Amino acid sequence: MGNRVPARPTLAALFGGFVSIGMMSFGGGLAAWMRREVVQRRGWMDDPQFLSGYALSQLVPGATNVNLAVFIGAQLRGWSGAIAAFAGLTTLPVTIVLVVGFIYFRLQGMPSGSWFSSVLAGMGAVAIGLNLGTGIRLARRNITQVSQIAIAAAVAISVGVLGFSLVHALLVMVPLSLLAAWLSGPR
Repeated sequence: MGNRVPARPTLAALFGGFVSIGMMSFGGGLAAWMRREVVQRRGWMDDPQFLSGYALSQLVPGATNVNLAVFIGAQLRGWSGAIAAFAGLTTLPVTIVLVVGFIYFRLQGMPSGSWFSSVLAGMGAVAIGLNLGTGIRLARRNITQVSQIAIAAAVAISVGVLGFSLVHALLVMVPLSLLAAWLSGPR
C-alpha cells in the first residue's frame, strides 16, 4: 500500500485553519501552532515539507510566521491559498493588537508591577516555552547525524553565547552544512 495523499483543502478550510492558528497564538510560538494544525492535526503536509517552508520563510524578507503561512497556502492551493492563509492568520491578531494597544496607552501610567504588565510578561514566557518545545521536537525527529548536531550546536553557541549576528553565523554555517550533507549523501 502506498502513502495516502491528503485531500487538497478548500480555501475556506485554509482560512479557517489559519484563523484558529491566529486565535491560539501570535508572535512567538506561532510556528508551533502552525505545525500542530498543518502537520499533526490536518495532515496537509509532512514534517520535511513543513521544515522546508519554515527554513525558506526565515530566509526571505518579512515576518517568518506570515511568510510560512503564505508558503503553506501557496503549496496547498496556489496564490488563492496563499491569500486565504495570510488573511486567516492576520485578521484576528491585528484586531487584538489594535485593541490591546489602545488599552495599553490608556493604562500607560500604571506602575510596572501592575496586573497588565504581569499579563504581558506571562505571554512572553509562554511564547518562549512554545518555541523551545517545538525546536526540541523538530530536532529530535530531523537532526540525526553527528554533523547536523555539531552544526546546530555551533550556530546556537555562536549566536547565543558568543553574540555573533545570526546572519554572520549562517554565512559560515550554511556552506558547511551543505558540504556535510553532500559528503554524507548517497553516491
